[in-house]
Amino acid sequence: MNEVVEIFGTPVGPSEREWGEIVSEAACPYIGGPCYKVRKTQGNVAMGTCAVHYSKNSDLLVICPARMLERRQVFVDCLQLLTNHEPGNELHLVSEFSIPGGSVDYFVVSARQGKAIDFVGVELQTLDTTGDWWPLRQKALRNLEVIADLDPLQGPKPCGINWKMTAKTILVQIHHKIKTFESVNRKLVLVIQDKLLEYMQREFNFGHVKEPVVIGDSMHIHAYSANPLNRGFQLNLNRRLSTDSTGVAACLGLQAESNVDLSNILQAIEAKINDDTRLTPV
Repeated sequence: MNEVVEIFGTPVGPSEREWGEIVSEAACPYIGGPCYKVRKTQGNVAMGTCAVHYSKNSDLLVICPARMLERRQVFVDCLQLLTNHEPGNELHLVSEFSIPGGSVDYFVVSARQGKAIDFVGVELQTLDTTGDWWPLRQKALRNLEVIADLDPLQGPKPCGINWKMTAKTILVQIHHKIKTFESVNRKLVLVIQDKLLEYMQREFNFGHVKEPVVIGDSMHIHAYSANPLNRGFQLNLNRRLSTDSTGVAACLGLQAESNVDLSNILQAIEAKINDDTRLTPV
């Protein structure tokens, strides 16, 4: 059965806050600002759908990357890959960073006196949806008495999860970037849900991907499970795997080429770090 189970960071059901207030604010607690997921047909209306139940098995699937930022645990779980980090260094979090091969969602940076000593790239990937989940979102709000009734023109519509496109797209993107990280002896971490990892292992050649991890590998996969907590769920690190540029290429039957000077990346990071980028796990 398909249904929306979390809206604007709040589990669908009784809440300590008024649901009318939650919907009117349209805020995302995971990014500390407005929800950026909007309807395709109404660019000023925030969807707010963080997670859904999908299929007859009612799998709980995260469909918004911001939902992965809960407690900033995904960044804490990358700290051991900062192999050049030393006591006394500061930790910073830099977002939307461009490198040869594309943009990286986040860089976790170890710095001393404004100089970047080490960094780990972090890519977040959640499942892409198909069809229209809006009617199910509205149905959830009607059941919560936030809206009086459903628009008869917005009744149930086909909706689903685009497993194949999600998996292939992120592997291609990682393939474009991983050689850059490998050439400067740094790591890139792909953060996904365990359900997506299981699909990728079934559909792609993961023969070169190792479990348990090899810390020296340039490419790491951190897979999180959605575990029940109170009325909602919490994301917890479930599995860690690793490989290198050859392993990523083998997944797709491709080859990667790229070279970049480490000093160029370090200088670009140093230009971005400041008091506001300090990483403070909560």
